[in-house]
Amino acid sequence: MPESTSLTPPRAPVAAPAAGRRRWLGMVVISMGVSLIVVDATIVGVLLPRMIGDLGLTATDAEWVTSVYALVFAALLIPFGRAGDLFGRRRMFVTGTAVFTVASVAAALAGDGSALIGARALQGVGASMILPATLSTVNAVFTGRERAVAFGIWGAMISGMAALGPLAGGALATAGDWRWAFGVNLPLGIALIAGALALMPETRAPSRGPHPAPARGGPLSARPGGSALREIDWPGGLLSALGLGALVCGIIEGQTYGWWTATRPFTMAGLDWPEGGLSPVPVVLGLAAVLIAALIVVERSRAAAGRAVMLDLELFRIPNFRRGNLASALINVGELGLLFVIPLFLLGVHGTSPLQISVAILPLAGGAFLAGGYAGRLANGRGAHRVVQLGMVLEVAAVLALGLTISATTGGLGLAPWMLLYGVGLGLTSAQLTNVSLADVPPEQSGQASGTQSTARQIGAALGIAAIGTVFATSLGHTMTDRLSDSSLPPERQAAIARDLRESAGTYGRELHAGPGLAAEARAADESLATAARHASLTTAAILTLGLAMSLRLRPSGDHGEQSERQSPVVHEIER
Repeated sequence: MPESTSLTPPRAPVAAPAAGRRRWLGMVVISMGVSLIVVDATIVGVLLPRMIGDLGLTATDAEWVTSVYALVFAALLIPFGRAGDLFGRRRMFVTGTAVFTVASVAAALAGDGSALIGARALQGVGASMILPATLSTVNAVFTGRERAVAFGIWGAMISGMAALGPLAGGALATAGDWRWAFGVNLPLGIALIAGALALMPETRAPSRGPHPAPARGGPLSARPGGSALREIDWPGGLLSALGLGALVCGIIEGQTYGWWTATRPFTMAGLDWPEGGLSPVPVVLGLAAVLIAALIVVERSRAAAGRAVMLDLELFRIPNFRRGNLASALINVGELGLLFVIPLFLLGVHGTSPLQISVAILPLAGGAFLAGGYAGRLANGRGAHRVVQLGMVLEVAAVLALGLTISATTGGLGLAPWMLLYGVGLGLTSAQLTNVSLADVPPEQSGQASGTQSTARQIGAALGIAAIGTVFATSLGHTMTDRLSDSSLPPERQAAIARDLRESAGTYGRELHAGPGLAAEARAADESLATAARHASLTTAAILTLGLAMSLRLRPSGDHGEQSERQSPVVHEIER
């Protein structure tokens, strides 16, 4: 595509990033944008029972209301990250916020399951525009010692707001009106758009000239300039969206429909998948593998021909970027897996209300916010990679302690110390892992690199819920079966109770407590839930240990702050 067809006319580079005060006010806008999309990713799980009652959702509807947001979000992060590089990251943020706000209003006004699912999908589109735009703007604008502090704020918002989502959902579920969870996004979205236009600098890749090599003589060679930079890689964008979307879809639906054998009937596009036959999940995952392989082939071919690519595979030759992406995925496996299991344990054993469950998780959010704010100063003194490693050690220690101490009598107060310690570790890690991962990435590729890392986070989140949830449910069913083996109930009744407890993810335990003459079975359910939560926590600790091992391979990025100060005037066009 010729240079003149760019959606944004070239602007002369400026001598320095945005002025200090305005830059930090822009960081407030960025933080609020991140908060908006992260809360809406986690709030729905707590509100779902109210939605089912009000809209008459089927089980399939409820599953899609929960999963479609993450599915669309993950599928489009890389294409929209690249679009931000080309056409302006502030422009992408504002557009994404507008889309997200309109979708939120549609969700608040939804009259049936189909309308709500469509609105949630559109929210995912908006969120996939917002997140890489925020991350690549931080990477482009903040330099020197301010860089670690800015990434600290960004990471704290990602981690802390993920835990605060259930808290907000619990409050709304207790009040009984789930529609406010979406309706409140209208004034917030309008305020964000106004704030972004007034305070966020516009940054984008340069209109012409060669790409500089990465810091420290890294592996990326100079890239084509001019029209190649502005060319849009439509095949790469399509393959990226479809391949990653199929991957996340398969991971999300594995527990629902079975990883190999179908556990329930399924119909799509006129094809019937009967229960007991081949599950659609391995077919979807196989399709994902084919599409991602095709993406790799196409991107390598385009790069060899000197054409623009959606995903520059040479980025993965940067050690910290490659290792940081894997560590990010593993961290999200732990965080989302833990946030999935702990509320189920509390609800099944103690019959806790949604708000009380959320308050039990509040220490995690508090720890993440506090540590994220401090992580920047610590990184400037000790090195960002050391902060990541310290955070990972705290995460592993906290989850391991939780797994070793949880019992049928453990309540929210008993969980609080370990959740606080885990939150501190998460705040330290998330805050600076992104900093380390992107430090050696050429800044003009910030958008696609940011989209790639955000995609790694989303894949990790989906894997966390699928893997840790499967461990929890499987352990729950097996343990309950063993504990009922000495019961006086008929074998058929024992099997039915164990099955119902497993399929309800533990919530059937409350019915056992309310049933007459089932005290022994109710106690067995409580003990089974504690065992399942313990196994899930220990599995999470093992996964996080792999993340710790990966973080130990991270290395200092050199004087990346000074490098950013040198490069920003050259490789970014910045509009104030």
